[in-house]
Amino acid sequence: MGNISLTRAQNALRGTVAVPGDKSISHRAVMFGSIAKGTTTINNFLLGEDCLSTISCFRKLGVSIKQKDNTVAIEGKGFEGLSEPAEVLDVGNSGTTIRLMLGILANTPFHSVILGDSSIGKRPMKRVTGPLRQMGAKLDGREEGNLVPISIRGGSTKGITHTSAVASAQVKSAVLLAGLRAEGETTVIEPHKSRDHTERMLDSFGVKTVSSENSVTITGGQSLKAAHIEVPGDISSAAFFLVAGSIVPDSEITLKKVGLNPTRTGILDVLLAMGANITLSNESSDGKEPYADLTITFSSLKGTEISGDFIPRLIDEIPVIALAATQAEGTTIIKDAAELKVKETDRIDTVVRQLSAMGADIEATDDGMIIHGQTKLRGTQCDSFGDHRIGMMLAVASLIAEGETVISNSEATAVSYPGFYEELKKLQQ
Repeated sequence: MGNISLTRAQNALRGTVAVPGDKSISHRAVMFGSIAKGTTTINNFLLGEDCLSTISCFRKLGVSIKQKDNTVAIEGKGFEGLSEPAEVLDVGNSGTTIRLMLGILANTPFHSVILGDSSIGKRPMKRVTGPLRQMGAKLDGREEGNLVPISIRGGSTKGITHTSAVASAQVKSAVLLAGLRAEGETTVIEPHKSRDHTERMLDSFGVKTVSSENSVTITGGQSLKAAHIEVPGDISSAAFFLVAGSIVPDSEITLKKVGLNPTRTGILDVLLAMGANITLSNESSDGKEPYADLTITFSSLKGTEISGDFIPRLIDEIPVIALAATQAEGTTIIKDAAELKVKETDRIDTVVRQLSAMGADIEATDDGMIIHGQTKLRGTQCDSFGDHRIGMMLAVASLIAEGETVISNSEATAVSYPGFYEELKKLQQ
């Protein structure tokens, strides 16, 4: 465990940042390349711990993966090229890795066991193992398959129509990936549309899906063909600089080639609704994932309400949105976000406790939080509790807090953004 000591920014934040590659897209590129036939290449792969866990797991499944810096080459031999692992598949801290891998392994002709770190050990898996069992997969684990370690003995599966209780891209993706080798059609219906990186990337690998507003259908028996994937910058990582530029006086930050998938741009919509100054340039829709350069400048923010369809489009950004709300005039209400309770931490509880310790006027609700602004923050002893997004949020908070802010478990940021603290420091010079 490591601590980092940070102090209030003495200067405006100015400069250009190339945020690391998108975490969700990096995960999927490795997974899909591993079950495709041919050589898949990935540029701007995220070198975060979560995505490296995905590479490690597929190497244990017999896939040849070569990595040089943020370029990855995968020699895929199709589903048939996967082999029974001699070791347990350790996903580390990555919920995406474990849930999507369960879908891939659901109908492989061998036995696997998956586990993760202490955080993964608390996260619910029945939302994935339940529908996979309905398809015919043989899965078991603690609490009847709800908690790791989870054992999978693959077999033949049949397509189902699954109505998900939550809008979760991980659940949707796991069921669709199992549907790739299932007999007949598999359909996932969600209460709201979740991020659609899986559908877009399957198309890049030659697999067809049919989407309507809140449902996706895949037909079994399709095979993947190798592809070249250019990973855009991760908007979830960019969010911390967007908020920093909005709340540190006189700041101006440009973020290069940030992914603008419409299912992920809720952070932009919310910040604009709060009065942030954001401009887009060099927009591109080449390939399956659109991107652009984003420039953010300091502005006076106002409170807003975030709920309903917005939540799946910004669920990972809510911690830093809560920070922005502490500096906004008026009240910000976040609701319909109970999914925050089953992230790396209970992010409702963690955000409220950590920002309260810094002097914020914030309270938890059953499915979100209420933040009253504007409040002056003060430095104090904080803790990321091993949650990368909490750690980065606290680092941004330190830029406007009086005195010293000490963050325990600061190394958690390496999960999605190695070098984050250094990048933040460079903007202050």
